[in-house]
Amino acid sequence: MKLLLPIVGAVVLCAAVTPAASADPGFDRGMAVTVASFEAPDAATKAFTYDPALVPVGAKAMVMAVPARESTKVLLSVHGLVPNRTYGAHAHQRPCGTAAADSGAHHQHVVDPNQPSVDPAYANPNNEIWLDFTTDHRGWAVVKTAVPWRFADRRAGSVVVHAQKTSTEAGKAGTAGPRVACATVKF
Repeated sequence: MKLLLPIVGAVVLCAAVTPAASADPGFDRGMAVTVASFEAPDAATKAFTYDPALVPVGAKAMVMAVPARESTKVLLSVHGLVPNRTYGAHAHQRPCGTAAADSGAHHQHVVDPNQPSVDPAYANPNNEIWLDFTTDHRGWAVVKTAVPWRFADRRAGSVVVHAQKTSTEAGKAGTAGPRVACATVKF
């Protein structure tokens, strides 16, 4: 029961993320949910840890993505990580894989023509899905965000956890240090 509390709490918090009843019957279609335990790359299927010192094997994550009329709301809940530590987290282009780079670059609504993208005009929390968080004394965190767009033909494939908080300065925008974990999400 104790292990389910962060996930149950995140589902309750998701009520603030989930759209209210609407006259539009297709309003809430396309919700994506991933609940998984982080595993070593050679054993993982949905959630991979690339740095067990920062994201231990067995730590848990839940990601929920909910499309609204003209936005997408995303919630990330984690537990079992290093207590009192700040991490960066972003939606990436592809699903996770055995190598940290397998998830590709950040998913951008409007793609920066210059890659890798470090221009704050493109690498920002309105054009990308940023979910930076700081764990509490138990190693738990819940964070949510909303971006002013919905997925169309191009969809993100994962949420990657990074070792550092996301930078916003020109020339470094969107960078957050090494990829320490990844959860595959079918956005």
